Amino acid sequence: MMDDRETVDLTGEEFYDEDDLEELEEPEEPDGLDGPGGDGGIDGARSPRGGAGDPHVPGGERLHKVLAHAGVASRRACEGLIAAGRVSVDGAVVTDQGVRVDPAAQVIRVDGSRIVTDPDVLTVVLHKPAGVVTTMADPDGRPTVADFARRYLDEHAGDLARPDAVRLVHVGRLDTDTEGLLLLSNDGELAHRLMHPGYEIPKTYVAIVKGRVEPWAARKLRRGIELEDGPARADRVTIKDSGPAGSIVEITLHSGRNRIVRRMLDAVGHPVTRLVRTRLGPLGIGGLGPGRMRRLSGEEIAALQREVGL
Repeated sequence: MMDDRETVDLTGEEFYDEDDLEELEEPEEPDGLDGPGGDGGIDGARSPRGGAGDPHVPGGERLHKVLAHAGVASRRACEGLIAAGRVSVDGAVVTDQGVRVDPAAQVIRVDGSRIVTDPDVLTVVLHKPAGVVTTMADPDGRPTVADFARRYLDEHAGDLARPDAVRLVHVGRLDTDTEGLLLLSNDGELAHRLMHPGYEIPKTYVAIVKGRVEPWAARKLRRGIELEDGPARADRVTIKDSGPAGSIVEITLHSGRNRIVRRMLDAVGHPVTRLVRTRLGPLGIGGLGPGRMRRLSGEEIAALQREVGL
């Protein structure tokens, strides 16, 4: 049984989705030269412009380009999404490749999920190290997640339209001694849903605990135990490794109550010596090391939105 902090990898397999290779920049075509028919899509047949439900904005950006820049997929793949009728703008399904939009003013969705098209609206995943406080300011001068938020914005100011106006805050929290996946975001709607009790999404943790964890303990955690603030139950418990000196346990649950994982494991006789959150709903920490950060892709944002009904 290994319990050395530097040698035990608790984060699991790599999560990152390899993005498609960037296609060569296509020259912009002026309005009226979008296709063989002058004002049409692939076959030159564009729906009439100017109607009440027409999402086309003359002088706007090509829809497939906006989707690609938002990280949904490559331009070619985005053209396929449009052709398949999977993209809507302000509630109207768009299948015309020539449609231009205003990403700052219009609501764009793919498969019903809102696409964040403003470059200054972002969500970052942080592997929070142990000892870092989940707060934006600490009167005792301890390191906080706000330090990481400021560092990310400083390092990526060139990717933002108004870097001085962007402020990232933590979405939910992790105990000071707990490591792992924590989101930093200025997407108010997504952050609100992720923290709202009505949208509790599954969270997965890997814990190093004292003693040999027997199968009965895992069953008891799944069936539910009584804590001082009420009953608690795990959705899934997996004993990854077990020995006389200590064990590695993976536990998934929906509850966001204070120190819930530590208290549950302590209740079955196995105090936690190290705890790492490895998943939040569909999002995994992958190979992201402690203190490292990365911006979520459009696909990852869409998966989180689906999880909370956006």
